[in-house]
Amino acid sequence: MKHPSGFPANPPTTTEDLPTRRKMLGGIAAASALLGLNATHAAAGTLSTSDPAEPPMPSQPSAPDALFAMARYRSYKARRSSSWDRSGGNGDAVPIEPGKSIILLDVTGTGVITHIWFTINSPDTMHLKHLVLRAWWDGESTPSIEVPIGDFFGLGLGEYFVYQSSLVVVAPIKALNAYFQMPFATAAKLTVTNDGKVRTDSFYFAIDYVTVATLPENLGRFHAQYRQAAPCKGSINNWTEEYSRDVNDRKNLKGEDNYVFLEAAGKGHFIGVTHAVLQNQEGWFGEGDDMIFIDGDTTPTINGTGSEDYYNGAWNFGDQPFANLHQGAPFITNANRLAGRYCMYRWHTESPIPFEKSIRVTIEHGHANHRSDNFYTTAFWYQSEPHQAFPALPPPETRVPRIFHVGGASGAPVPNG
Repeated sequence: MKHPSGFPANPPTTTEDLPTRRKMLGGIAAASALLGLNATHAAAGTLSTSDPAEPPMPSQPSAPDALFAMARYRSYKARRSSSWDRSGGNGDAVPIEPGKSIILLDVTGTGVITHIWFTINSPDTMHLKHLVLRAWWDGESTPSIEVPIGDFFGLGLGEYFVYQSSLVVVAPIKALNAYFQMPFATAAKLTVTNDGKVRTDSFYFAIDYVTVATLPENLGRFHAQYRQAAPCKGSINNWTEEYSRDVNDRKNLKGEDNYVFLEAAGKGHFIGVTHAVLQNQEGWFGEGDDMIFIDGDTTPTINGTGSEDYYNGAWNFGDQPFANLHQGAPFITNANRLAGRYCMYRWHTESPIPFEKSIRVTIEHGHANHRSDNFYTTAFWYQSEPHQAFPALPPPETRVPRIFHVGGASGAPVPNG
């Protein structure tokens, strides 16, 4: 007896019957496919409940997009503004006289800066602190970047050293590179100003950018802001031991008198900081917690556990310089001593810290701000315009690192140097 569908009433009981059954199923599946039906379901619906269902054919995984990323055609146009010799000769640099500025880029239209490269020849031993980089987007009246060049590239003590990170690289010899993406809708202008008293003999530059028809919506503009405290104002100045009770028992829950990396208003996200320290006191300069206040919070929205922890190291870095993609302390000399010098950075590229209305990024200078060392920092972020007014750039002579006698564990007065 046959089922009305044409299938046998009972499932095959011998292995000899299986090829015939599978041939029938294949025919039904093929016919169903021609009709636009789900072949498996069409065939299975005619079987007895005691008949094992045919397993579905495994789907083929699609190739990951990254497989094609480098080969995909680009619709933008690549451009560069550089100091090349317009005569066709080999004089591929420009001088900068004291008090004067040069224009690195001045374009109208829509685009994105993707790479900045500088190298400098100057008899001024502190040219990294005296030369100031500025940038304006879309015709704004005040710059969105205003930073001494050394600090922008993580060389906050005016000295060169080689290191590599995901966003900033200092390559041999004295080659300064930045890979921040800096979009602009209608215009972009970059300049360098010599605030020093000595002529910069040769300033080489290359600004790589692309032009596009339009920018996507929901893009912030790139910002970089310099700050310093030379020295930080310690909450006490008569301590003699870093972990004594008069230091360790101090409390700081609301970030009062913390060093401020950044205060910004608007919508955006914080992406990182470069931080240089010159010690005015003996001992470990750290133990300061990072405290970040977002959208008006009066207690820290994000609270850290110590200076070296914020820079993703531990145990005062073991006095060992290091540089990684997201974090580093690539320059450490005379660690934990008077005149100790550190340069550090932290990039939040794995998860930029967003804000809808405002952000205040701070760090303690020592536990509960008990230390009085010199801090020199640059904060980097994206936000909507207009941006909040920047603090006035400190005069060039005060940007040059020098030691201050501040009491505490510093011992006898130290002459300025």
